[in-house]
Amino acid sequence: MTDRGCNDEDIYKHRELTDAIICCFYTVYNTLGFGFLEKVYENALLLELAKRQITATAQWPITVYYGENPVGDYFADILVEGKVIVEVKAVKQLAPEHESQLFNYLRATEIEVGLLLNFGPQPQVRRRSFDNRRKASRGG
Repeated sequence: MTDRGCNDEDIYKHRELTDAIICCFYTVYNTLGFGFLEKVYENALLLELAKRQITATAQWPITVYYGENPVGDYFADILVEGKVIVEVKAVKQLAPEHESQLFNYLRATEIEVGLLLNFGPQPQVRRRSFDNRRKASRGG
């Protein structure tokens, strides 16, 4: 699958950190299984990250601008080490709108790497990257 605004070399930015986050995801998934609300998984993931001494901030605020005017406020589920946005889902199957949400969070910030983690019946992980140079060229 090709990402809009991404190239192969950008996908692996912060790879060591994203690999550690994914390891935490599977640890939480294997411990809790599926069927809980997203907030339960978010809290458990934060605990697992902290246990591994990985700094994470819950409900990280994102302001969306239209030109220079703020037009909306959102909250990414988790920001890890100030480098990776993590969006937590607990759905049967990831949908295109979930990936668009993460992509737009990347586009609206200076963060270049995101993970979409689904604690559904089958665990799912999507890595996304959007280089800041490409954001500037798109006006985003």
